[in-house]
Amino acid sequence: MSHHVPIALSVFLLVVAAGRAYEAQQTDGSNGPVPAFTPVSYERLLHSDDEPENWLMYSGQYSSQRFSYLDQVTVANANRLRVKWVYQLQDLDRAETTPLVVDGIMYVTESPSTVIALDARTGRVFWRYEHELPEDLNYCCGRNNRGVAVIGTRLFMSTLDAHLVALDARTGNILWDTQVADASMGYSKTAAPLVVKDKVITGIAGGEFGIRGFLDAYDLETGERIWRFYTIPGEGEPGNETWADDSWKTGGSPTWMTGSYDPELDLVYWGTGNPGPDWNGEVRLGDNLYSDSVLALDPDTGELAWHFQFTPHDVHDWDATQIPVLADVEFDGRMRKLMLWPNRNAFFYVLDRQTGEFLRATPFGRQTWAERIGEDGRPIRIPNTFPSAEGTLVSPPIEGAANWWSPSFSPRTGLLYVMAYDSEQIYFIREDEYVPGESFTGGGGRRLHPREKYYSAVRAIVPQTGEIQWEYPVQPRSSSGILTTASDLLFGGTVDGYFFALDARNGDELWVMNVGGRIHAGPMTYATAGEQHVTVAAGNTIFTFGLEE
Repeated sequence: MSHHVPIALSVFLLVVAAGRAYEAQQTDGSNGPVPAFTPVSYERLLHSDDEPENWLMYSGQYSSQRFSYLDQVTVANANRLRVKWVYQLQDLDRAETTPLVVDGIMYVTESPSTVIALDARTGRVFWRYEHELPEDLNYCCGRNNRGVAVIGTRLFMSTLDAHLVALDARTGNILWDTQVADASMGYSKTAAPLVVKDKVITGIAGGEFGIRGFLDAYDLETGERIWRFYTIPGEGEPGNETWADDSWKTGGSPTWMTGSYDPELDLVYWGTGNPGPDWNGEVRLGDNLYSDSVLALDPDTGELAWHFQFTPHDVHDWDATQIPVLADVEFDGRMRKLMLWPNRNAFFYVLDRQTGEFLRATPFGRQTWAERIGEDGRPIRIPNTFPSAEGTLVSPPIEGAANWWSPSFSPRTGLLYVMAYDSEQIYFIREDEYVPGESFTGGGGRRLHPREKYYSAVRAIVPQTGEIQWEYPVQPRSSSGILTTASDLLFGGTVDGYFFALDARNGDELWVMNVGGRIHAGPMTYATAGEQHVTVAAGNTIFTFGLEE
């Protein structure tokens, strides 16, 4: 049934909507639109490394290396870092955002679904946009928003109620709002989208609610969906036979983090989450494609080029939603286009990103579930490690040896850096009945000891061998992303509020400061007026550092 709105009422609604956007801009003592800036062309995104003074996408560049060519802050002067400005977010939930910086303007997201434009030099607010959420929203796992994407003068943000919104980057006014999925069915969105050519690509969360995961591409101008790739094959599609009976209909496999892109190969890479129910694999026998996998897709059509599944028939909630890190390095005597992946299942994988060929996998964290990864890339499981009614002790825990927080690759050192966690979990199984919009996990887990009794560390991994070259202990467990720079610096943080700088070559501690808030985000760096800054979200606060004058 269609509904027609009278023209006069339509005009009134538009005026009201514009008024709301304008009022939102004027909160926090803001001063309206941002200063003029050069629209972000697709060419600029392709060559983001050429302007390290900016941070133009969630992972810094399409390769997701989280490496910056800025070098003003060095191994020699990092101990002179001081707080330059602080911005207090209004929401009390922990911030997991990585800001963007475009020509001196910082765009930062606040939980659960808010964008703020700041002066990157001073932290002064220009405008604020807050997406209105339903009061009865059901979601997992946290009221988070991790960032935005930009192209031209448009920003794109995911919302907790599974919408994708486009904003005018100059004013904060809304341009379009597209519902991606039905939030009442357990769908949500927390990740920064990825702009590729004339499309914005975005995933979905909700793997604990019996959803069917997918990855979407939308038109930048209109918000119209161009393609959808379901991460669980439907009836008659290749891979559907890996789900027993009708279990594919409630199989999870969300795409709840941001992907990467190789312009030369013209492939988008995206990780997928756990199958559902999480821990009861008896009701979904089979490998459960394409859960716990990386997908290589044509960005124009959404057609699958190849896939690789890290954990077939996962029963431990080891999502493969880590950020795919792309690097061209020498491997086995020749240069190769690689994908580097410290997986939640505690193995570090090296894949050929052109073909999906499995090359190597070695443990980088404590694990007791697999004897090894076979030559075909499939794990050779240790018997009796599945969840049970009485409980089964396994490493890694539900959080994994790594998780959503971003690793970093330095072309200078040739090392891959990851925040690793050595722990364990007692895994339980139970029978759950699927109810639309309700939790559907099939079990749970508990620890033998408090979190602080387990071991966490920044680990530097040699991609060619999987060898851990050095580590920097971090206690208690950390969920901070990693940033590296051209001056051989590494930045990271801890859940008890310590932000630190290390020598990326050997792990030596150079500088550390307690900012008083838990760090669950990835640091980034940029420059204004010739001065390099380093920014990180801690607690519900944005901290920006620079060298003392």
